[in-house]
Amino acid sequence: MFERSRKGENALLIQPHAGGPPDEGLLEEFADLARSAGASVAALLNARIDRPNPATLIGSGKLEEVRAAADATGADLVLVNHPLTPVQERNLEKALQRRVVDRTGLILDIFSQRARSAEGKLQVELAQLRHMATRLVRGWTHLERQRGGAIGLRGPGETQLETDRRLLQKRVEQLQKRLDKVEVQRTQMRRARVRSELPRVALVGYTNAGKSTLFNALTGADAYAADQLFATLDPTVRRVSLPGGHIVLADTVGFVRDLPHELVAAFRSTLSEAREADLLLHLVDAADPLREERIAQVDAVLAEIGAGDIPQLLVYNKIDRVDAGEGQGIAPRHDLPGNGTGHGSRERAWISAKEGLGLDLLRDALGARLGLHRIRAGLQLPPEAGRLRARLHELDAVRGETHDEAGWHLDLDLAHADAVRLASQSWGAPLQALLADAAAVDPHGAAG
Repeated sequence: MFERSRKGENALLIQPHAGGPPDEGLLEEFADLARSAGASVAALLNARIDRPNPATLIGSGKLEEVRAAADATGADLVLVNHPLTPVQERNLEKALQRRVVDRTGLILDIFSQRARSAEGKLQVELAQLRHMATRLVRGWTHLERQRGGAIGLRGPGETQLETDRRLLQKRVEQLQKRLDKVEVQRTQMRRARVRSELPRVALVGYTNAGKSTLFNALTGADAYAADQLFATLDPTVRRVSLPGGHIVLADTVGFVRDLPHELVAAFRSTLSEAREADLLLHLVDAADPLREERIAQVDAVLAEIGAGDIPQLLVYNKIDRVDAGEGQGIAPRHDLPGNGTGHGSRERAWISAKEGLGLDLLRDALGARLGLHRIRAGLQLPPEAGRLRARLHELDAVRGETHDEAGWHLDLDLAHADAVRLASQSWGAPLQALLADAAAVDPHGAAG
């Protein structure tokens, strides 16, 4: 075995493909993944594979070409845009005398750099350990003999490899238990949000579509946003005010084609924000020439995690980057189902989260889609209803107010969902009659 370099920042990229011309989009995305991991791309190579070599994936001729290209460019790392078996990874490293990392390993490395919260770090470590479990043999080839037999060398009767596997399995079990506890806490938080009667909306989309930028624009939060793949991993949840009421908005991890199953399993808590939402804001990079393909890939991941049947609003972002000079300019707008092409059963909104274009239209579309209504009416509160009065002021629902010996008379402009939530409290009884009147005016919940 060669001495494995710990630098690994100058990378040669290999894109295996079946018959026909190679997909340059796949290779460019893989190059973006490599750069997101901190590598500089020394060279890009396509490798046609009609029949995968069980030992090295690629054939002997291509292997020689890769070795020559690595020598010529000084690459100390080879990245393969395809899952490799442990045997293939080991044989490639031996033949190329360089570290070899497959697509799964690269994405895991990016995730390990991006995780910020304790939960996110636990999830990444768990995914890495599961991936590593089948690859331990590479690091312990010098310790595979049984210890014992000679004086002074008798040991526990197991190889270092076996010891390491046992310790790894123990660590996996510990991480799983800790994540199970985190999942219980997250479930309790979600149940509290359900009890609050606030609709739940999750931002989903292909990585680098601008989800965190839109999240910040809608919530006023400061979630990390950058022009790179997998800029944020940890789910962030905020309350958002919309015309007609409030919602709970969750920012989730970005999707990518062929997302490793280790990550889908480990990030079940994060992905559950999408799985349990009332509506998905499916964000699309409007300037991406492969945007239709990206939509299909996100839909495939959503189906895999059990969120394929949740209603969606397609949001085409980054319209400021579309070249109007080529006749492809897109204005901020909101299309109802059936307008346009490609996704006739889904509503579409066209925005620029970075420039703030079309956000009011998006808020209106969200309010309409979620059935948010407002109650505009007068309400008489007795003197002992001070707590309810304070909550109505906190919600900025009081448009006018007078006071006399009978209490307060309020002119309200209140979201129907907020009225239902407040009326369910022990001190919210004065709102119940107002809700009954609103239902009589509009059985669907609107009034005024």
